[in-house]
Amino acid sequence: MLTYTIRRLLLSIPTLLFIALVIFLLLELAPGDPMANMPLTIPDEVKQRMREALGLGEPWYTRFGLWLYQFFIVEPQYWFDGSFGTDFANGKQRIVSFQSRSPVFDVIAERIPQTLWVVGMSYVVGVLIALPIGIISAYRQYSVFDQVGTLISMIGFSVPPFFSGVLVIVIFSVQLGWLPSIYDTTHAVVSWETFVYQLKQMVMPVMVLALQTTAQVSRYMRASMLDNLSQDYVRTARAKGMTESTVVMRHVLRNSMIPVVTVIALGIPAIFGGAIITEQVFKVNGIGQLLIIALQGSDIPMVMTLTFLIAVLIVMMNLIADVLYGLLDPRIRYD
Repeated sequence: MLTYTIRRLLLSIPTLLFIALVIFLLLELAPGDPMANMPLTIPDEVKQRMREALGLGEPWYTRFGLWLYQFFIVEPQYWFDGSFGTDFANGKQRIVSFQSRSPVFDVIAERIPQTLWVVGMSYVVGVLIALPIGIISAYRQYSVFDQVGTLISMIGFSVPPFFSGVLVIVIFSVQLGWLPSIYDTTHAVVSWETFVYQLKQMVMPVMVLALQTTAQVSRYMRASMLDNLSQDYVRTARAKGMTESTVVMRHVLRNSMIPVVTVIALGIPAIFGGAIITEQVFKVNGIGQLLIIALQGSDIPMVMTLTFLIAVLIVMMNLIADVLYGLLDPRIRYD
């Protein structure tokens, strides 16, 4: 397993480099100019000097090589200096946002806690709800519980987050007045009352994102459970006198989790994509909103870094899913 993991990590390096190149070229071909938002009163020669100061006058391959060097060499050195008090990155140029003129990773570090609070909590809640729904729906196929679970899944698959987000705002904020419609990112938890308010403002965005996760994972869990419940080893286990709970929870569930692990692992990067819309709806000052603002302002370093980090997350989740296969099923070996 260790050899396989190391080999996959080494193979992921050229894959990520190719992904980075594709992202960079797509951003180069995309319309837009970082100088477009500048006041019209600025003379053209001043704008040209500003473009050169941002490095926009260099060829694309030079800027791409510089970004790679800054991402993989300079930024880790800055992190190492901050953690251990060294000075390896002293005087080296970091990846700087065109809009804020601040280091990209510093801006991301300010925004990511808000995204993790909302996205992370919604994913955990969605998975914890989806797994029992899928298990019970499969065990009690065509029951009332199964029909209700199917209905919830259809709603989760069919309703986009920009619609469900607005819908819950209208119901719970406008009509009932129970929950705040805008997520206050400056809110600090210092007492029980502030903690309760934090929970209230998290309910709606977590609800919207968790609905999609629940719909997807519960359907895969149900289908996998149904496939395993009809296998010969289940009938053999029952014939040997094992209790129904032992058969279902110990044998069927473990085998059924193998394909579901892929869905859960690969769903983590996907939920970040859904958070882009949800953060806009609820005004969450997170990574999704940052990406939208960067796209609108043609902030290539910011867009490049954020999209590449999501690509790294996808590659790592693929590797984690493959490793978990071997842990869940002893028959799977990567030697």
